Amino acid sequence: MLLELDSVTTGYGKAQVLKDICLHVYQGEIVALLGANGAGKSTTLRCIAGVIQPWEGSVKFSGVDTRRLPPYTLVSKGISYCPEGRDVFANLTVLENLKIGAYLVDDVEQSEARLEWIYDLFPRLKERRKQSAASLSGGEQQMLAIGRSLMANPKLLMLDEPSLGVAPILVEAIYSKIEEINASGTSILLVEQNVNLALEVANRAYVLEKGEISLEGTGAELRDNEHVKASYLGIA
Repeated sequence: MLLELDSVTTGYGKAQVLKDICLHVYQGEIVALLGANGAGKSTTLRCIAGVIQPWEGSVKFSGVDTRRLPPYTLVSKGISYCPEGRDVFANLTVLENLKIGAYLVDDVEQSEARLEWIYDLFPRLKERRKQSAASLSGGEQQMLAIGRSLMANPKLLMLDEPSLGVAPILVEAIYSKIEEINASGTSILLVEQNVNLALEVANRAYVLEKGEISLEGTGAELRDNEHVKASYLGIA
């Protein structure tokens, strides 16, 4: 098992957001985490990334308890987090943004090879490598954010709302690339409000409601679930 959350409860200050969360990701999977705004999806990713700590329960990555490990250590262990809103460095070039993603990689040849792989994955980034990130469209910035997260050669890539603010034609392109990234050997934990899109690519999925896991199953099982149909797919 690559990632395991066991009975994780956490929040911010005294405000509890997650309660007894249990989920896991196997090597090679795409796992979707679904739910409405405020359900705790982003908080779950932040907890895994070490941005916030569990109050109770445990987070294990490759069998190692990651509690109290700083985020940069978790990156070196193979966890990359692409946050909602992209957070690219607008005043830096595309190339400079990508190189920041490799700040823990000491092997220059490995870093250059990874950069070329990302350029093959997202040709637009190569075309615009000397442009500022601020000059890119929303979809191109999302490609850049994903590419930057991949520069560390992660075992697990966590994506928070990759379709948010992206033109529909580019959403399809980005999701095609997500499947390609997964096929290359990277496991993916995906937070996405576009439930239908997420369930199309996910091997398994969890539904998070008010900070608790309410449903789990394969993508096909949740697409056929009546509660999911009514609450998230708009099918009465």
